[in-house]
Amino acid sequence: MRNIKPFFYGLAGILILLFVYFIILTIISGWPFAKLQFNQNWYYIITLSTGFGIQVGLFSYLKSLIQQASKKVIVVTGTTSTLAMISCCAHYIVNILPIIGISGVVTVISQYQIQLFWVGILFNIAGIIFISWRIRRFLKGEIV
Repeated sequence: MRNIKPFFYGLAGILILLFVYFIILTIISGWPFAKLQFNQNWYYIITLSTGFGIQVGLFSYLKSLIQQASKKVIVVTGTTSTLAMISCCAHYIVNILPIIGISGVVTVISQYQIQLFWVGILFNIAGIIFISWRIRRFLKGEIV
């Protein structure tokens, strides 16, 4: 049962991130805009969401290993969570900035939306590698 929970947590992470994506875009610019943005960038959005879900699943698995071995050793959480959130949500800043009222910055950032998607994907890959490395170290008996 321990091995199935991380899978479901990862799947939940994917679905929740997609839900948040659609909610934020719908609130900011309306449902038609949200659908248009998704249709234009679905491959980036699905990749980012899937990467986030993988990180959530791996993190959940690592956390269960650590808790099973020792209640004292819960390190990693802050860094990993931060990397996961930055990696998946970096491109959403384009959609949130109008609420803050920084229209000039929005114009500049919106011109680099695709680059921000790629930065998010790179952070996803880095997060997956980092958590996998931690799991491998833990399974070898090294300190996490």
